[in-house]
Amino acid sequence: MRCSYIFTLFLFSAAFATGQVLESKKEVDGKYLEDQFYLGLTYNFTTKLPADVSQRNLSYGLQGGFIKDIPLSYNRNMGIGIGLGYGINSYYTNLLATQQGSDVEYTVLDNDADFRRNKIATHVLEVPFQFRWRNSTPEEYKFWRIYTGVKIGYVFDGRSKFVSSTERTVFVNKDIRDFQYGLTLNVGYNTFNIHIYYSLSSMFNDGVMELSGELIEITPLKMGLIFYIL
Repeated sequence: MRCSYIFTLFLFSAAFATGQVLESKKEVDGKYLEDQFYLGLTYNFTTKLPADVSQRNLSYGLQGGFIKDIPLSYNRNMGIGIGLGYGINSYYTNLLATQQGSDVEYTVLDNDADFRRNKIATHVLEVPFQFRWRNSTPEEYKFWRIYTGVKIGYVFDGRSKFVSSTERTVFVNKDIRDFQYGLTLNVGYNTFNIHIYYSLSSMFNDGVMELSGELIEITPLKMGLIFYIL
């Protein structure tokens, strides 16, 4: 009876230990996901500026949203991300937009012109699509990541704003391109990550020109930091 009791206890202990190992293995191979929410801050450069047009003040961008992480490999180090976000952007230049009836005219402000702010502001609904690599594990929350892909944006509100000591003008600028898209690269470790966005579409619709006849093909380049949150 004593041997039977010891044997039964041994089987119970072995079964319990096996269950613990399987449970541990299950946790290690668990279906964890990464980087569901993001927040970003960028400095917005304006490239392909017309002659005599220059960037002024601090052009900035803010972004935030949610990304669905879809692993592609068994160890979940490779995957794709599809998301939905919201972005606010400001671009300060000396290119003045003036509303003339249903049309908009563009002229270059002289260096001696007295004005405080002259900018284009956009509010954008964004859809990022990313190819993702990271060296994460179920237990490790600090890891390297490289996320690259494209981002499509719908500008649901685009305005031109001019402020001087005697005048303040704001209007919805229909010349701003509704759909904009570009390439993205996010690289970093743990919380802080470098974010780069290069637009493949110009800020304005095709055919928009200055009064001088030069096409306006301003293209944004954004560089800054992005933070990912589980």
